[in-house]
Amino acid sequence: MMWSNFLMQEEDRRRGARRAGPGLAPEREGKLKLALLLAAVGAALAVLAVGTEFWVELNTVKANGSAVCDAAYLGLWKVCVKRLWQEDVPAGRRTCGPAQLPGETNCTYFKFFTTGENAHIFHRTTKKEMNLAAAVIAVLGLTVMALGCLCIIMVLSKGAEFLVRVGAICFGLSGLLLLVSLEVFRHSVRALVQRVSPEPPPAPALTYEYSWSLGCCVGASLILLLGGGCFLLLTLPPWPWGSLCPKPGPRAP
Repeated sequence: MMWSNFLMQEEDRRRGARRAGPGLAPEREGKLKLALLLAAVGAALAVLAVGTEFWVELNTVKANGSAVCDAAYLGLWKVCVKRLWQEDVPAGRRTCGPAQLPGETNCTYFKFFTTGENAHIFHRTTKKEMNLAAAVIAVLGLTVMALGCLCIIMVLSKGAEFLVRVGAICFGLSGLLLLVSLEVFRHSVRALVQRVSPEPPPAPALTYEYSWSLGCCVGASLILLLGGGCFLLLTLPPWPWGSLCPKPGPRAP
C-alpha cells in the first residue's frame, strides 16, 4: 500500500513538472505567463498603432464659402486627404472634421521611403528626415519587442531562465523606443504645419489634433514598460521580498 502511494505521488510530480516545463516550478510559470499576457496586450496595441494612419488629423477652417471642406489624417506610412460635406460637420465645430465622417478619400503612401520625395499636404511640405526617423524607430521598437516575446517563450518552453532578464530589457527598451518615435512624430507634425509653401494659391489655415492611433502607441509604450518591469522583478532574489512580507509562522496550540 505504501509503495503504491509512493508511485502515485511520483507520477503526479512528473505530470506537474511536464506541465511547468523543464526547470520551472508551476508557481513561477504562472507568474511568467501573467507577465507575458500583459506584454502581449502592449504588443497588440503597438502593432495596431504602427500599422494604422490615424496618428493626427489636419483640419482646414470650415467657413470657406463652399459646400465642402477638406481634412486629412496621417500616420507613419501614408496620408489620406478627405473631402467632407459642410452639412455633415457638427454645427458647433469651427474646423472641418472629424475625419471619420463619410466623404471622398484619397490615400497615398509617403514617397520618402522609396524616391526620397517630400509629401505636400494643404500647400505645406513634410520634413522627411523626421518622418523617416519616427518610422524607423517605431519598427526598431517592434523588432525588439518581438525578441522579448521570443525570449519569454524560450523560458516557458525550454526552461532557459537566464533569458527572463533579456526579455525584460527588450520589453522595456521597446516601450522607450515607441515613446521616442511618438515624440519625433509630434515634432514632424509641427514642422509640417509651419512649412508653408510660398507659391500661390495661399495655404489654408490649418489646425491639428492627435487621434486614436497615437493613443494606442502611448498605451502600448506604458504597458510594455510595465511588462518589462514585471519580468525584471521576477529575476530578483526572493529574500528582499521575504524580509518585507514575512510569512506567518504556525499558530501555537
